[in-house]
Amino acid sequence: MATRKKKRKHSAKASIQMHELSKAGTSIELEIHAANKKVGQLVIGRGSLTWFGNHWKHGRRFSWSAFADFMDR
Repeated sequence: MATRKKKRKHSAKASIQMHELSKAGTSIELEIHAANKKVGQLVIGRGSLTWFGNHWKHGRRFSWSAFADFMDR
């Protein structure tokens, strides 16, 4: 009996701006999609990461230590 392929529910597209790893302004931008609709954008930088929800003008910024505390909860 043939098995059916599962449809993907989530996907991500990456845009990397990296001149040197130690320079300010280097970042990785990920667009997150669920069911072919954009859920948000995650910008990962040297000092912090920022989440932009769909249709948000301003992101929610987390320092790496604040993000680690959040993930440890």
